[in-house]
Amino acid sequence: MADVRYQGATRHYPGAVIPAVDRLDLDVPDGEFLVLVGPSGSGKTTALRMLAGLETVDEGGLFIGDTDVTHTPPKDRDIAMVFQSYALYPHMTVAKNMGFALKLQGTPEHVIKEKVANAAKLLELEPFLDRKPKALSGGQRQRVAMGRAIVREPSVFLMDEPLSNLDAKLRVETRANIAALQRRLGTTTVYVTHDQVEAMTMGDRVAVLADGRLQQVDTPAALYSRPANAFVAGFIGSPAMNLETVDIRDGHASIGDLTVPIPRAVAEMAPALQLGVRPESLRLVGAGHDGFELSVDLVEELGADAYAYGSVRNGSADHRIVVRVDGRNAPARGEVVRVAVTDAEDLHFFDPDTGSRL
Repeated sequence: MADVRYQGATRHYPGAVIPAVDRLDLDVPDGEFLVLVGPSGSGKTTALRMLAGLETVDEGGLFIGDTDVTHTPPKDRDIAMVFQSYALYPHMTVAKNMGFALKLQGTPEHVIKEKVANAAKLLELEPFLDRKPKALSGGQRQRVAMGRAIVREPSVFLMDEPLSNLDAKLRVETRANIAALQRRLGTTTVYVTHDQVEAMTMGDRVAVLADGRLQQVDTPAALYSRPANAFVAGFIGSPAMNLETVDIRDGHASIGDLTVPIPRAVAEMAPALQLGVRPESLRLVGAGHDGFELSVDLVEELGADAYAYGSVRNGSADHRIVVRVDGRNAPARGEVVRVAVTDAEDLHFFDPDTGSRL
């Protein structure tokens, strides 16, 4: 096992205007489960492939433990990778698929059998060892791909969206299994996903990338409660944080007819700011309470909870707002409701030009 370190790592594809990965500095301690997350084109998969040796590092360096692996061939990096496609050999049994890499390394047959048996027990694959991939479900094939990585006993696991081919129910079940398995093995793991819910539920820490640059790396709770910039605020959380650019007048900002006090230190920085508030930090109130009127356009019912999507008039423009409400008393589409901020501490302030947290 080993820690991983990106040191100003950069990948610039020929002809591209901006680097796919731009001066990435990131430390992954030994035994940590780190998730790289971001939208399509953010550089997360390229960063993973750089660590695997499948992409060239144009500037900077990469380290696994104390070893500089920047220019080391993939086979010599002591890593095991699980891809989006399981890439199983269709003519081989599960057992042979899992042990094939060890066979290529010249590992004795009795050692291969022992390691495959141990991994199969860990992954509950023992009944399927003599089957071929075509006789397995998607979830079982994914576990075989995991088993193939486990038997190698690498220093680092690299996983590139391994759950993207599974249906929604199986994704939830399998991501919990992978997280539990990683905790049992204690192997340093770098996991790529575009699904921020997956990232928040699996990672010890989450690194958010956009346009090839690291935006923030922290625990899921810290990313949610104190995003470093407007991009992270809008990307982490489902539904996304409500973000509106508002003017500051006399130390206050307005959302509809609701006036919100702005901390003096923030108000002195700029005449306007991006005001952020999460849907769960808003609540429905009755007439006479401080708040703003929201015209409900859509209600997303999820059982115990529901989300009301609507618009509020702010100056001369309508702005979209999402509010989490009680699923048993959700408003109807077309209804006008009054909404208040639960607690002023739940408000977030960002620079309207740079997006940085104020």
